[in-house]
Amino acid sequence: MHRREFLGSIALPAAAAVPLACVPVLRHDAHERVRGLALDPRDPEDVARDESFWFQVQQAFTPDRAMVNLNNGGVCPAPRVVQDAMKRYLDHANTAPAYVLWRVQDPEKETVRAGLARLFGADPEEIAITRNASESLENVQQGFDLERGDEIVTTTQDYPRMLTTWEQRERREGIVLRKIVLPVPCEDPAEVVRRFAAAITDRTRLLHMSHVINLTGQVLPVRDVVRMARAKGIPVIVDGAHSFAHLDFAHADLDCDFYGTSLHKFLFAPHGTGMLFVRREKIETLWPLMAAPKALDADIRKFEEIGTHPMANFLAIADALTFHFGIGPANKLARMLYLRDHWAKRLVQHPRVKLNTSLKPGFATGVCNVQIEGVDSIKLADHLWNKHKLFTVAIVHDEFQGVRVSPAVYTTLGELDRFCDAMERVLRDGFPA
Repeated sequence: MHRREFLGSIALPAAAAVPLACVPVLRHDAHERVRGLALDPRDPEDVARDESFWFQVQQAFTPDRAMVNLNNGGVCPAPRVVQDAMKRYLDHANTAPAYVLWRVQDPEKETVRAGLARLFGADPEEIAITRNASESLENVQQGFDLERGDEIVTTTQDYPRMLTTWEQRERREGIVLRKIVLPVPCEDPAEVVRRFAAAITDRTRLLHMSHVINLTGQVLPVRDVVRMARAKGIPVIVDGAHSFAHLDFAHADLDCDFYGTSLHKFLFAPHGTGMLFVRREKIETLWPLMAAPKALDADIRKFEEIGTHPMANFLAIADALTFHFGIGPANKLARMLYLRDHWAKRLVQHPRVKLNTSLKPGFATGVCNVQIEGVDSIKLADHLWNKHKLFTVAIVHDEFQGVRVSPAVYTTLGELDRFCDAMERVLRDGFPA
């Protein structure tokens, strides 16, 4: 499906069922302002450098410009059109909740499911709509029947909540969690595959890996690991929290059986939205996190049995999808890499600055981890916020430390220059007394 067709198919159905009386006066041109951007004939790298193009995108957001938010890797703001859609759906639900939630809005969720499936390159019957990556992945992590002594292989750099999930099963059921160490940064995909393969034994039942490591933005060779593991009969669970709608890819580029992500990161969907992919023939083999009736055993919707919840967040995903395709996935990724390089290549010229993230094409995203040698990263992040209102996050890991910097498409070059100025002041003068 071409982007023009996608925009038409996803933008209209979810909104069409909302009574006109429920629609407030909005910025009606919000989608139109980005709709034409994806049709730009230039190469994405050229678009990435066009500040007039990105000024239009920046105006679609409502950020607090009195601070500089460089922690979009945690959760991103939604553009105004997504915020307005969510409020509209919530207002509609409150006119008659028991009727609107279940008779009107719940069926409309199928439009969102179809849109997510198109973006991911999957069958809609393989896509569950969840509240975040953690819920998506825990459905898989808790859904397998495992026996005492069964082994799970993951890495020391995987997301803490997901490691905690396996560690609880380890304490409760006697399974064994094996954690491999990866180089920081890693620029050799074959070495990643080799380390996973070396950790596999005859008791290994699952591999769990990140597509993009949240600590550094490192991209891992998922398809190569999946191919190696599948030859040994071992499925791979993929954490895609930082790759979905950030990297420009589809499921075929990974070929995994299980993939979970948050949509409130780089898709810019409402906070508290996520997606789970389970290959169709694997759905029946997996228990859902919350109980579902037997009739749903082979239905992807069994992973959505969470009780009463707001539908507004889920339905407004449709507007986030339209916004994403309006910009253009390739343009978006190119801009994210351009923003990263704008500050990282300036700072890395200083001999005391170390990047825990590769700047080579294909090995990392727009998220980057930077360290000033001899400076405590927690104190550095605190200083950047307290003195300069630059919001980053300190990463202190057993194997490395640094400050994670994650801009988004609404971030300006001037804001990144402010970050560089503050970092260079620390390099020159240290912390003020």
